[in-house]
Amino acid sequence: MSRDQQLPSITSRAQNVTKTPPLFKVLMHNDDYTTMEFVVEVLQSVFHQSDTAAERIMLAIHFQGLGHCGTYPFAIAETKVEEVCSRARKAGYPLRCSIEKE
Repeated sequence: MSRDQQLPSITSRAQNVTKTPPLFKVLMHNDDYTTMEFVVEVLQSVFHQSDTAAERIMLAIHFQGLGHCGTYPFAIAETKVEEVCSRARKAGYPLRCSIEKE
């Protein structure tokens, strides 16, 4: 066996490096109907935010029109958005979330 057959090439070793998936921000949008209490509850239960962080994000949503709820790989971000929208619809609120690449 020659030396080239025994050692993997640099290009084959580089291909084995695992890349981290791109991250996406989950953003919650303000509306005139969803209560602040509901937003805080969703931030705590879906995004696992502390009481203080949930209040801070809720106030950003209320005053700035948009709040950053968390950063996740795409599939997780998409699942969280679906969960929020589902809970909002069941409660009768038009709450809206979106995903933005970080």
